[in-house]
Amino acid sequence: MKKKVFVDLFYLNTALTGIKTYMLEFCEAEKEFSSEEVEYIFSHDPKKQAESGFYRGNVPYWRKVLYHFYYFIWKQILLPLRVKKSKADVLICFDYIAPAIPMKAKKLVVIHDAFFWQMPQNYNKYWRKYFIPMIHAGLKGNTVVITTSEYAKQSIIQFTGIKNPIEVIYQCPRLLPEMADESILEDLGLQPKSYFLHVGSFDKRKLLQVLVEAFSKIETNFPGKFKLVLVGERGLSSALDDYDQVRNSVYSLGLKEKVLFPGFLSDSKLKSLYNAAFAYVFPSSNEGFGIPVIEAMRSGIPVIISEQQALLEVAGGAALVHPIGDSQSLSKCMEKLILSDQLAKKLIESGKRRSVDFSRSSFIRNYQKILDIPLDKQHNFKQ
Repeated sequence: MKKKVFVDLFYLNTALTGIKTYMLEFCEAEKEFSSEEVEYIFSHDPKKQAESGFYRGNVPYWRKVLYHFYYFIWKQILLPLRVKKSKADVLICFDYIAPAIPMKAKKLVVIHDAFFWQMPQNYNKYWRKYFIPMIHAGLKGNTVVITTSEYAKQSIIQFTGIKNPIEVIYQCPRLLPEMADESILEDLGLQPKSYFLHVGSFDKRKLLQVLVEAFSKIETNFPGKFKLVLVGERGLSSALDDYDQVRNSVYSLGLKEKVLFPGFLSDSKLKSLYNAAFAYVFPSSNEGFGIPVIEAMRSGIPVIISEQQALLEVAGGAALVHPIGDSQSLSKCMEKLILSDQLAKKLIESGKRRSVDFSRSSFIRNYQKILDIPLDKQHNFKQ
């Protein structure tokens, strides 16, 4: 008899960057590498839910309140009813929260990182008092926690008080389309290999002000040769968002014409920016995984990361590394790449080798291991 697995996709209607990619790639991996032993039941159509814009971005306050109310009703009432009706054996929740009421179904709950506990200053204290108890309540019963890296696992153990079994599953970064939309280069006035790139939301922990400060030193030493492109949306909340401060830093340093803010971009335009970038820079102070590191490596560009543990784990020695928050050291790493073609080529080659370790097949296969699906019943898997 097939094992029924109910997959909660509700959060796709507000998910940004990392979690959104995680959820969509799981759906694609399931389609590509199905198992004769599993029937997946999705709560929503992934594409339609991800494209919904009613609650996403800079919306009126009443919509935010409505969303939190609807989210609670979904998680604690509607989702349990849907799971019960489907007679599912397992429920997967990708967004930290699972139903608190007792369920027959085993629960797999993805906790991507321990940021809510590690960095409380970055979150509204009243929101934390609501959200963190919901996380703990949803972990009761037969529940396994899934996380994205060994670093994230150790952080969860250290900071959260969670006692459930914790399994590490490396996720698969999205597969960008084969056809790149090169019009974005013309729109932004960019030449190939003439800019440093960062992709992600403007959360404070990303330390994009540090990147801007480092780039100002590059502009001083190599005037007019490079630009900095910061792709992404504002942080998910005002407590997390650093967008205005980053722009203020750009203006105060006289970099208005050198630092570009194209906002959210389609995957085809993003692919073009990755392909043509001189290097990818990721100065973050805390990550649970670091999807753009693998996306950049797949695109054949060198990568610079901070010495944050998850980024070091994901990069696997295939990136230049600088101390967290040190703009001087970061600018020196950027300068090393500018001055050494040989170093850049070495990083590109090692990055491509490292990127093959993060595939859709291994992503879904590791989930099915937790579902106790025998290897000989899993379909068409390749490392």
